[in-house]
Amino acid sequence: MTLVMKFPKIVCLIVLVGLDYIASMFSQPPADTRTNLISAQPLPELLSREKEIELALSAGPEHLRKGAAVYVLERNGFVKIRNSTNGFTCIVNRDHPLNQKPVCFDAEGAVTILPKIIRVGELLRQGKPMSEIDAEIAEVFRTGKYISPRRLGVAYMLSGYIRNFNPRTGKVESFPPHVMFYAPNLTNADLGITQEALAKDPSLPFVAYQGPHGFIIMVSRDTKQVHIEH
Repeated sequence: MTLVMKFPKIVCLIVLVGLDYIASMFSQPPADTRTNLISAQPLPELLSREKEIELALSAGPEHLRKGAAVYVLERNGFVKIRNSTNGFTCIVNRDHPLNQKPVCFDAEGAVTILPKIIRVGELLRQGKPMSEIDAEIAEVFRTGKYISPRRLGVAYMLSGYIRNFNPRTGKVESFPPHVMFYAPNLTNADLGITQEALAKDPSLPFVAYQGPHGFIIMVSRDTKQVHIEH
């Protein structure tokens, strides 16, 4: 299947993202509700190694890709196949069995956020339900085994192919390229952002995954066409 995505103007985002998705980023329903939206939880799809590498690196700016570390998802979880020479690490995040979210973390994110992503991928490949996974991740943050980012930093999600399961619609939807900045425990209320404000101006920043591993999301205004074979 060939995917061609183009984002010529920020006003197009409301068509591609949908207000339901933005609303879901404010307050996701409980994990058991999210799991029940699919009758039987599948295992995350395994891609060919070449495709997995391509997708992972597509998240970062071109000048960072050659030196970035890369993880790929295999039968038992994520495996590191290349070390970093520039401090960045790229991976196709699976935070839901149906999600494929290419992301490149800076050095701080690779130490603090990446371990959570790797663990979630491992548990999903074991067939663990989202409710159990969410409970474990919350506990390891609570006990300090996993920690929040200790400084400001960036995670790039500039790929034109981001698959995200929307718990409000029960469908897998696309999301436009964007940049994320670490914002542990920051809320949308702290930014003065409401669902109504985003409905009127989708270019506003907002907080996703509110909690110890939260991010401020800034949608990219890049006009370059992204072409990915899948």
